[in-house]
Amino acid sequence: MIDLFDKLPTRPGPLGMHADDAHGYYMFPKLEGEISNRMKFRGKTKLIWSLNNYLGLANHPEVRKADAEGAKEYGLALPMGARMMSGNSDMHEKLESQLAEFVGKEDAVLVNYGYQGMVSTIDCLVDRHDIIVYDAESHACIVDGVRLHMGKRFVYAHNDIANLETQLKRATKMAEETGGAILVITEGVFGMSGAEGNLKEIVALKSKYNFRLFVDDAHGFGTMGATGAGTHEEQGVVDQIDIYFGTFAKSMAMIGGFIASNKMVTKHLRYNMRSQIFAKSLPMPLVVGALKRLELLKSNPELKANLWKIVKALQGGLRDAGFNIGVTTTPVTPVILNGTIPEATALTQDLRENYDIFCSIVVYPVIPKGIILLRLIPTAVHTIEDVNETITAFKEVKTKLDNGDYKVERIVAMN
Repeated sequence: MIDLFDKLPTRPGPLGMHADDAHGYYMFPKLEGEISNRMKFRGKTKLIWSLNNYLGLANHPEVRKADAEGAKEYGLALPMGARMMSGNSDMHEKLESQLAEFVGKEDAVLVNYGYQGMVSTIDCLVDRHDIIVYDAESHACIVDGVRLHMGKRFVYAHNDIANLETQLKRATKMAEETGGAILVITEGVFGMSGAEGNLKEIVALKSKYNFRLFVDDAHGFGTMGATGAGTHEEQGVVDQIDIYFGTFAKSMAMIGGFIASNKMVTKHLRYNMRSQIFAKSLPMPLVVGALKRLELLKSNPELKANLWKIVKALQGGLRDAGFNIGVTTTPVTPVILNGTIPEATALTQDLRENYDIFCSIVVYPVIPKGIILLRLIPTAVHTIEDVNETITAFKEVKTKLDNGDYKVERIVAMN
């Protein structure tokens, strides 16, 4: 028999296998200073495109004031205990009510963390007789929630409605045998590609198949739709989304999230969602801070307008410069290049050290081999000057990549 700890070095995982070389630079980097478009990395100021601070609320003066006053008045302990036992408050219920109204649903339930909330909601909604059908490019929190499901699941090709219908036919046949129900899960905005989920086309299938639709709109809440209510508002299907999930970690620049639906569903979640029943309630300062952020999101449309001014300038400039940014119709901005992992790391280091631009790098196994994806997250606090500086730098590094300057043998020869 082998000791458990002796096994761990033999299976580091696809990311852990690069830990010795990448830790502190490509993985677990430390950005320091006030959250903004420019921060310190390793003691040097960089232009930052890696923060989900879409509306620039992280350091908004009213937000900072509300956070500070909430902490001063309540401390971090109140309310003490889980919501069900001793951790409920009028403020928690007020936040839930306002969130539900904003996204067009009867009621909402707060969750402490987006990832945990998604996993636990899926677990709470289905039993072993039910069938889950989900998009192939769903976020890890959806995938992990599906993994917990003890019944059958089918995956459909990303945003492929014809393939979704094929899986719904299979799911319907199986549900008739098991006596179960069908839950379809997709994202409003896919966080890597920036593509919108085909919500309108999915809900159209309800006329042919009996299923409920659960939408993870982490990147759409606050950024999409006329009022910022989300991707379901953008596509005109607010009433046809059965369960809506939003996180505070993106547009609201804080911790937490919520699930919105009709009152029967939210009642079921409140009394059965294990991650909330057995976890401490959101501390009062976070609830106070979330109320202020939601107020600003609703009453200051210029925040979203500023975001989209930068989005259009960045994405339009990249396209005009000949870059492949995929099919994004949202703020998420992927720059797709061809290259190996060593080339990707060399290119990223060049951007950070010689151009003072910090953006996230995504390589295999998250995306296919031979592809380098640089993901940029524009925000309302970026400027047109930031955009122009970035496009100029990207043109230069792409020329170097195409010329083979980032190949290992070329770098070794230069050194």
